[in-house]
Amino acid sequence: MKNILTSWLADDGEKKIFLLRHGSLQTADNEKRFIGQTDLSLSEKGRRQAKFWSRQLIDWPLDAIFCSDLQRCRETADVIAQKNRAVITPLAEFREINLGQWEGMRFDQVKQLYPDAFAQRGRDIAGFRPPGGESFNDLQQRVVRVFERQVGRNDGNLLFVGHAGVNRVLLCHLLGMPTANLFRIDQGPAALNILDRRPGGIRPQCVNLLPDPDL
Repeated sequence: MKNILTSWLADDGEKKIFLLRHGSLQTADNEKRFIGQTDLSLSEKGRRQAKFWSRQLIDWPLDAIFCSDLQRCRETADVIAQKNRAVITPLAEFREINLGQWEGMRFDQVKQLYPDAFAQRGRDIAGFRPPGGESFNDLQQRVVRVFERQVGRNDGNLLFVGHAGVNRVLLCHLLGMPTANLFRIDQGPAALNILDRRPGGIRPQCVNLLPDPDL
């Protein structure tokens, strides 16, 4: 199998940080729902996507793997660790956004039951908190804090396995983008982002690199 990372990663001895979204999920339906901290498992396709990256990353031995403690991220990390043999550290702070009372609801249900709040979300996507939940600004604060702490303690090749929302708000921070622009950053299932350590800080080198679509 051709290693698609070689076109992005020079053999210069520099240590890399990889930020991965978990693979595709095992869901009961294909309806559009608010899925935050519901603890779902990977689908068989999601496992194949994780295996794809485990093979691609073999030439960049991982010194540590950090992941959300939700099942879909732990399963993704477990598959990759089988080949890379790195120790996995689950992080509660790397969980997806807390959607409160909206968790698991269909978008059309929320729009019908919470019309004013749904409209407010559209006006202030970064600052809006669903009832009992957190905002994307809240999410960014906890994710950036734990990311910077772990990167500061570890100078090797690192893998972080997160969620779409987690990765987007972290990438917004690293790119200097307003959090309100988070949905301009694509994060498909099993999307890989490559981050560089630079004198001025960590900067994304590649965003939303996807596995083989025929998996």
